Amino acid sequence: MSISWAIRPAGVSSRSVNAENFSGEPGQGAQASSHLGPGRKGSAWIDIPAGETATLAAIEGSGVIRHIWVTVDHRTDAGPFVLRDLVLRMYWDGSDVPSVEVPLGDFFLNGFAQRCLVTSEPVVVAPTGGMNSFIAMPFREGARITVENQHGGAVTHFFYQVDYTVGDDVTDAGYFHAQWRRSNGNLPLGEDHIILDGVEGSGTYLGTYIGLASLQRYWWGEGEVKFFVDSDTTHPTLCSTGLEDYAGGAWAFQNQLRLDPEPEVLTFSAPYFGYPFHETKDTSKGAPFHWAMPPMHAVYRWHIPDPIYFQERLKVAVQQIGTRDFDGGLFERSDDIFSVAYWYQESINQNLPELQSPQLRWPR
Repeated sequence: MSISWAIRPAGVSSRSVNAENFSGEPGQGAQASSHLGPGRKGSAWIDIPAGETATLAAIEGSGVIRHIWVTVDHRTDAGPFVLRDLVLRMYWDGSDVPSVEVPLGDFFLNGFAQRCLVTSEPVVVAPTGGMNSFIAMPFREGARITVENQHGGAVTHFFYQVDYTVGDDVTDAGYFHAQWRRSNGNLPLGEDHIILDGVEGSGTYLGTYIGLASLQRYWWGEGEVKFFVDSDTTHPTLCSTGLEDYAGGAWAFQNQLRLDPEPEVLTFSAPYFGYPFHETKDTSKGAPFHWAMPPMHAVYRWHIPDPIYFQERLKVAVQQIGTRDFDGGLFERSDDIFSVAYWYQESINQNLPELQSPQLRWPR
């Protein structure tokens, strides 16, 4: 550990908000009563009625969100897709436009409304369903974090904590953003899925989370991730050599390329990249039928040691390309693909695509 951990910046104080201290103000935590008495874990969670929005944090002044922890049941009697039905939003400096608008589970690399373990530097999902973000989120005049319940019923026992500092010097810091998009098997062959577009000004691209439900046979991950930086138009400046390559893996995330016996798919989670989710059976228990479903995959990549800087604009896309052992090998695909883009920019982004309705966000 660097000695910087032992140095406290002048004028900076630590704060925390949760159901035991909604305001985060000093000396205001752990006051609610339980059957054990006053101040004995009397308010550990909140309930969010259907159609309502809960404010997790409302902070005034300058500071930095340092850590967010959330856990909630991933299903209720109203349906199995709670992690897609809850929408996480973050607003900086009094803006009415959210800089973050992402389904709750997807923000924490738990797409498809299913839990999975993640051990990366910025995001950790611990057993069981403990979702953590360590992404630094600076603000100058204030911060507001909300969760909207678009589920079909009330969501109870929503646990959360937002740890932050106030008084930080954030003069040169960019604003954190995150955005969710989906192409639900509806793109023409040869058309790329857009991960991010409409970003104007300078900034730093932080990372990508991509989930894909395979709608065709054979390998799905030959598509290259493309970064159109500044004046790029037809061709990008940065380009990967395949989706599993971009996520730090190789050779289809398998223990071996072979026809027989069936290869084993190997999931993994590392500090800056991973393939934490692969599933071929429906475990949602949403219907009493055979569990088979389209194969689902999810990968992530954090550009922390290898930042992607832009000065004027940024667009990010991923091709949908597969491969097979006949008819030329490579072939165009149109799968069900969703993504979360994470980035910083000098101003608050105003180009926010409309978030799809809950039913249109549900996984296959």
